[in-house]
Amino acid sequence: MLYIGVDLGTSAVKLLLMDGKGHILNTVSETYPVSFPQSGWSEQNPENWYIKSIVGIAKLIKDFDGQQIAGISFGGQMHGLTALDSDGVVIRPAILWNDGRSSHESDYLNNVIGKKKLSEYTGNISFAGFTAPKVLWMKRNEPDNYEKISKILLPKDYLAYRMSGVFATDVSDASGTLYFDCRRRRWSDEMCEIVGIKKEWLPKVYESCETIGNILPELAEQLNINKSCRIVAGAGDNAAAAIGTGTIGNGECNISLGTSGTIFISSDEFRTDENNSLHSFDHADGGYHLMGCMLSAASCNKWWVEDILKATNFKAEQSEIKQLGNNKVFFLPYLMGERSPKNNPDCRAMFIGMSMDTVREDMTQAVLEGVAFGLRDSFEAAAKMGVKITRSSICGGGAKSRLWCEIVSNVLNIELLQTENDEGPALGGAILAAVSCGEYKSVKAACDAIVKKQVTVRPDPLLVSRYNDRYMEFSKLYPMCMEAGLW
Repeated sequence: MLYIGVDLGTSAVKLLLMDGKGHILNTVSETYPVSFPQSGWSEQNPENWYIKSIVGIAKLIKDFDGQQIAGISFGGQMHGLTALDSDGVVIRPAILWNDGRSSHESDYLNNVIGKKKLSEYTGNISFAGFTAPKVLWMKRNEPDNYEKISKILLPKDYLAYRMSGVFATDVSDASGTLYFDCRRRRWSDEMCEIVGIKKEWLPKVYESCETIGNILPELAEQLNINKSCRIVAGAGDNAAAAIGTGTIGNGECNISLGTSGTIFISSDEFRTDENNSLHSFDHADGGYHLMGCMLSAASCNKWWVEDILKATNFKAEQSEIKQLGNNKVFFLPYLMGERSPKNNPDCRAMFIGMSMDTVREDMTQAVLEGVAFGLRDSFEAAAKMGVKITRSSICGGGAKSRLWCEIVSNVLNIELLQTENDEGPALGGAILAAVSCGEYKSVKAACDAIVKKQVTVRPDPLLVSRYNDRYMEFSKLYPMCMEAGLW
């Protein structure tokens, strides 16, 4: 049988077709726009997610037997507020994960309700990117729209609803709402009351590899897909990427250099750090994970190369970078504010340390290093919990750069492993579909059989020492800027 994995990203939907043995038969990508109505705001039209996904599926299976497709599952951008009315129609553009408009509401939750209560109810504190403060923002700023709400879905769950007619979510994606009790894997009654969410607005919660329903008959006919094709709950993008990179089991780690940058540490037990600077979420393998997320990672490099340099050849921009660890220029990677562990939607990016001898390559190198230093902030938070990471898989568009991987490896002082393919969340979705359809007994069994990875980058002791000194300098810059009142 055949399985489709759908990676519903911020800039594009990526689709993957996999057979029962884990062989990738085809991939397709379809792009859609992001809207930035105001500085720090980020929105999308959910209809574009659906239209582009259906167009992509048609292309994906064009040369294959659609009657062999047994299951479809998802990895999706997390936290996005997708509100529907009683007819199932989207009320307003979805407010995305990297939208910072709800900083006031997030501060209210952290400082008035209190971080201790939030952690007790959900295992986490509030970040502006989470769904709960977005709902509060809508309630306070768009009361007419708020009154129309009949259902609240996350982005991939809206896509699953359009394909199956079922309102559902999974534990890993629900973990990022701040009205889900991650420790007990259920909606939090206390948080729903605090935020003003009616329980009937919320979808049923499933484990990531559970079937929520079947494809709608009219859609099956349109795509010429098996009418018994299962629609499987799927996972948040980072949990799906963890499945796609085999990051399951206690202490396993994955780094994602996508639009955002994340560290994902799998755990058998539910854990929280003292300051809740790392997210404590449910994993798609039935366990848990710690996650640190920076809002701008590969998107920093994209902004620098395309928008500032007006160039398109990313490899060429890095080709003259030779002296790692010796750059005098710093880049603070806060284009959309920052999440873990700083939790500041109002901070912004900047270059520091330029002089008359600074050249284009120094600036490019500073962008790559700034993202790596941002990832280390989360590694330092994990280290304070006693979590020692010596190796990690790495995925995402930024991981295609050997130079960037070398920088990350030496800044973090860890070995980096890469899989035979770099399909992360889409492969993770396909694996979850295969497990749900009985192709494998468990997510672990599927990952053991399908995911192959090897060490590709090892840290150099000299560069580790240089970058450790550079990171110590970098770590002073954010508090200096805060003290100076720059944000």
